[in-house]
Amino acid sequence: MTLSFNLPPKVSIGEAVTAIQQAAKELHLPASIATSFQGSAQAFQNSLSSTPILILAALIAVYIILGMLYESTIHPITIISTLPSAGLGALLTLKLFGMPLDVIGIIGIILLIGIVKKNGIMLVDFALEGQRERGLGTEEAIHEACRLRFRPIMMTTMCALLGGVPLMLGTGIGSEIRQPLGYAIVGGLLVSQLLTLFTTPVVYIYMDRLGHLLGRSRRTAPVGATASSIVGT
Repeated sequence: MTLSFNLPPKVSIGEAVTAIQQAAKELHLPASIATSFQGSAQAFQNSLSSTPILILAALIAVYIILGMLYESTIHPITIISTLPSAGLGALLTLKLFGMPLDVIGIIGIILLIGIVKKNGIMLVDFALEGQRERGLGTEEAIHEACRLRFRPIMMTTMCALLGGVPLMLGTGIGSEIRQPLGYAIVGGLLVSQLLTLFTTPVVYIYMDRLGHLLGRSRRTAPVGATASSIVGT
C-alpha cells in the first residue's frame, strides 16, 4: 500500500517525516508490516544519514590544507577549535525560533565551517609570523595578534552576518526554504564571534606549548638512544 501526503504551508519535509514516524509508532503495527519512505521524503532521510560523513570529510580537508599552509600539525587544531561554537550557535538559534534542522539548515552549518574559521586563521597567521620572523614569545605574539586583527575580524564577521539577515527575515514565495539557512548563519556567527575572541588565544597558547613538548621529545629520543648504545659498548 502507498500512502501519499502533501505539506501544509510553512511546514518542512523534516517536520512531516517526524510527524509520520510518530503516528506510525503510536499505531503499534505488528512486526510483519514494514514501512519506508519514498520520493522526496526518502531523499531527505538519505541526506541526513550522509551528513556526519560530509562534515567529517570537510574537517579533514580543512586540517590537511591548514597543516600544509602553516607547516604544523598542532596549530590547525587551534583554528578548527572555533567551529564547535558556530555549530552550537546555529543549533540554538534554529531551536529558539522554531526552525527545523532540515537539509537547508545543515547546509548553513556546513557553510559556517568555511566562514567561521577565518577568525582563527587571521589570529594564528599573525601570531606565527610574529614568533617566526620577530622572535616574539607565545603570549606576546597572540596578544599582539588579538589587538591588531580585532578590526578586520569584526569587519569580515559583520559583513557575512549582515549578508545573512535578508535570508533570515525575508518573506514571500520560498521564504520557508531560505529562512533556516539565514538563521543558521546569523546565529552561528554571533555565538562564534563572542566566544572565539576569548577561547582562540587560550587554545593557541596551550597548543603551542604542546607543540614544543612534542618537538622536545623528538629531539631527545635519538640522544637517549645514542647514549644507551655508548654505555652498552
